[in-house]
Formats: sequence, C-alpha cells, structure tokens
Amino acid sequence: MQRIAFLFPGQGSQTVGMGRDLYEASQEVRDLYERASEAVDLDLAAVSFEGPEDELTRTDNTQPALLVAGVAAMTELLRRDVEPWAVAGHSLGEYTALVAAGSIKFEDGVRAVRERGRLMYEAGLARPGSMAALIGLDEEAVEAIVRQASEAGVVQLANLNAPGQIVISGEVAAVRAAMDIAGTSGARRVVELKVSGAFHSELVKDASVGMESFLADVEIEEPRAVFVSNVSGGAVKNPDEIRRNLVAQVVSPVRWIDDVRALTRRSAALFLEVGPGNVLRGLLRKIEPGSRSLPAGRLEDIERAAAEIASL
Repeated sequence: MQRIAFLFPGQGSQTVGMGRDLYEASQEVRDLYERASEAVDLDLAAVSFEGPEDELTRTDNTQPALLVAGVAAMTELLRRDVEPWAVAGHSLGEYTALVAAGSIKFEDGVRAVRERGRLMYEAGLARPGSMAALIGLDEEAVEAIVRQASEAGVVQLANLNAPGQIVISGEVAAVRAAMDIAGTSGARRVVELKVSGAFHSELVKDASVGMESFLADVEIEEPRAVFVSNVSGGAVKNPDEIRRNLVAQVVSPVRWIDDVRALTRRSAALFLEVGPGNVLRGLLRKIEPGSRSLPAGRLEDIERAAAEIASL
C-alpha cells in the first residue's frame, strides 16, 4: 500500500453547501446522510447544503455535519481504491479519523460529536472565554507570554497549528492581556477569534467530564490504519488510550505540528485533506514544506486525486 495519510479538518472548515456534490452523485453518500440524520434526529443534509450559515455554525450542528462530510469524501475515495495508510484529524476531525480507521462506528461517531458540540457550547456559556491566534512566535515565546498573562486569569496554549501559528485559550481578560504582550513581543499578527467558548482550556472542563461519561458506552477498537493523537502528538493503537485521549483532548492543546511530523517520520508519501477546505494543507506546507498534498473534499478533487494516485 502507498503511504497515503488522510487528514480530516475541524471546526472553521465548514461552508454551506459542503458535500452536496458528493450527495447528488452517490447513493452510498445519500445513505450516509440518512443514517447520520437518524442517529442525531437532525436533517444534516439540509443543515449542510442549505444552512443558513448561523445554523450550520452552531457548534452542536457543525461537528456532526463536518464528520459526515469527511466520511462521505472518504467513501468516494475508497470507491476509487484510494485507502488510508494513516489518519489524523484536527480537534473535531480526530473523531472523523477514528471512524475512517474503523476504530469507532459511524453512527457512534456522529452521536459523539453531536454530544461534544452540545457540551462544549454549554461549557462556554457557563464559563465564558475567548481564543486568539498569535502569529510569528514560537512555542517557547508563547509559553512565556501565557505565564505572564496568567496573572489576569486562566489562559493556556490551545492549538499548536504550525511553526509561528499558535492559538491560546482562556478567560477573556487573560487572553487579551496575552494579546497585548504578544503585540509588543515580536508577534507579526494577533487575532482574537470568533468562538463561543475557550475551547481546549480548563474552562471547558465540564465538557470533558461529560464526554468521559458519554464515551464510556462507545465501543472503540484498535485502528486499522496508523492513527496519531492530538493529545500525545504520536501514534496510538490501544483503545483505552484512545478513549482517554478523546476525553483529555477537550481541555488539552491540539499538537498538530507533532501529528504531522509523526507521519512524516513514518515516511508518509502523500497527504489528502479529506473534507471541506484547505486549512490543513496550508498548515502542512508550513510544518513540512517539502511534503506532497492534494485536496479531497469535492467530487472533482477526489476524481483528480484518484487519477493521480493510480498513475504513480
């Protein structure tokens, strides 16, 4: 098997209309949407294809909609004999990756991320917070800024997306204090994000507790492909460890740089961004500039990727 890594995006990659071309072209994909909609009592096809945008961007809707879009794209890749040697997902995308690897059943994955979205939203209401992207600073510099800003409240690293692209999360006053410090400490750009909570921080601990209870009843099997975890930044096979990491992931940093480097160390030959958008391919170019990647979210992209892989 060629060493092809499937990368699955997280929140922020959603767009109204995502997956519609796959749905219209494939009965198998239509069946996926029907199964997913029944699992969570929500018309995911309507939310995904018609919106409106504020309905799609509700966290409890976004998460299952993105998971189904990713699994739909993977289904079309498999129909064209393109299989993953390895899988990884950014935050929410980690659940899609586990479905793709046969570790979590499709309907269980849809229900899990619907619940995850609901719990994260409620945790954000209970303990309001914010997130900000700090551009142009390395991890050590951001850690120093976070330590200094923590005098104003809870703030911590949330997403290690790429060298020089780190997201912080925490209480509003502390995040803004960190933004001010970063602005005078060499950051090229500082951007407060439009989010409904301080995700991947201790402020959403209640969501982590809720996911621990929910996942206790979800069957998790050993992945059939190499799976790298956001929490550990490395490959994980043991189902119990996967379960623990999914619980910890809610309040822990997404170590995306480590995930990508773990795959390149294992000689990944090609990365496919399986799902809407090109966010992960953009990060990949910053983490491993010499890596090969292709989009695989729309039908035309999937067909082009399959043809290119077949010709190798």
